Amino acid sequence: MTTVTHHVPGATLVEREHVVPLDHNKPDGPQITVFTREVAAPDGADRPYLLFLQGGPGQEATRPTAPPTLWMKRALRDYRLLLLDQRGVGRSTPVGATIPGADAAAQAEYLTHFRADSIVRDAELIRAELIGNEPWSVLGQSFGGFSSITYLSIAPQGLREAYITGGLTPIGGSADDVYAITWQRVIAKSNAYFERYPEDRSRAMEIFRRLEDEDVRLPGGDRLTVERFRLGGLWLGMSDGWEKMHSLLELPFPSTAFLWDAEPLASNFARNPLYATLHESSYADGVATRWSAARTRPPEISAEGYFAGEHMYREMFQDYSGLREHAAAAEILAQHQWPRLYDAEVLRHNEVPVAAAVYTHDLYVDRDLSLETAAAIRGTKVWETDEFEHNGLRADGERVFGTLFDLLH
Repeated sequence: MTTVTHHVPGATLVEREHVVPLDHNKPDGPQITVFTREVAAPDGADRPYLLFLQGGPGQEATRPTAPPTLWMKRALRDYRLLLLDQRGVGRSTPVGATIPGADAAAQAEYLTHFRADSIVRDAELIRAELIGNEPWSVLGQSFGGFSSITYLSIAPQGLREAYITGGLTPIGGSADDVYAITWQRVIAKSNAYFERYPEDRSRAMEIFRRLEDEDVRLPGGDRLTVERFRLGGLWLGMSDGWEKMHSLLELPFPSTAFLWDAEPLASNFARNPLYATLHESSYADGVATRWSAARTRPPEISAEGYFAGEHMYREMFQDYSGLREHAAAAEILAQHQWPRLYDAEVLRHNEVPVAAAVYTHDLYVDRDLSLETAAAIRGTKVWETDEFEHNGLRADGERVFGTLFDLLH
């Protein structure tokens, strides 16, 4: 483990690189590194750890500001934070184009080691390095909440308490069930958006029609396809996203300004290809997904010009130049029989205090399914609110985290 310390306004940062096995079932096999950044208040170096598991999959940890703000500022009153770059991204050994020169089967096998179960086992090795047998707390946002439930399933002895925001995923359910519901969510969000901005429906339909016939290129060189434009629905799940969408649609199409503003639509797929490649596996609790989002897609999505959300298709791996090297491996992974992520029996007898924020109108994590999961994890305290979208922790983290902290303390 290598360590570097920085002192910045309002915080002390300790950066570490930890060596962990690629495959935790083969501790003597190939090794990778996982990066963490500890953030402590100037007087908080001895406070207990709060491990932050961010959204994803395939996302590095939030980078702190100096001085820290929002949810970090609130959390630092009681904890020192540990921000972890999930394996494969950020300063952890990056996946990028996976294994140069390897065939698709080898790449796919390599990528099977980057789900939540591996992330949790990384965290357990890091916990042992830093504090031995002492448990720590965890805050999981979105996919990080999924990972927190995996943590509660396979290593509850490592946790003192768990906070989950927008991340109560179904336990033991089918990926098809999840995507069927989220499609209905995105239809409702699209309709609500068009009620706010009625003129945007005809604008969106015209853009969809033209993209069917015209080869429109984004500044980065990729073609703006119908499905790539449809993924603008990702914005509708965020508190600031509706106005971003309206700002895009009010621009003339296909003006230079429109194309530059459309470039970021799901651009993270190319920056961090793990997000798209492993996204459906996040819902694979003992099943193969077989391109679940595509199979459960209602016909009215195209017919009525609706947007999409976190819905991945094999065609995306051609639409996005940054995903093409993952295309063959993604096809194999879609047929892969994934192991279980959650242990319903362990969760039924859970003894770790859990507080969870459920967002009533969450586009990505369904409210009803979230409440079912909360009921399945013994002792979970729920704060349901309709004040926030999926990004509540980022939008008003002091309130969101503060409310969950008060639920447990």
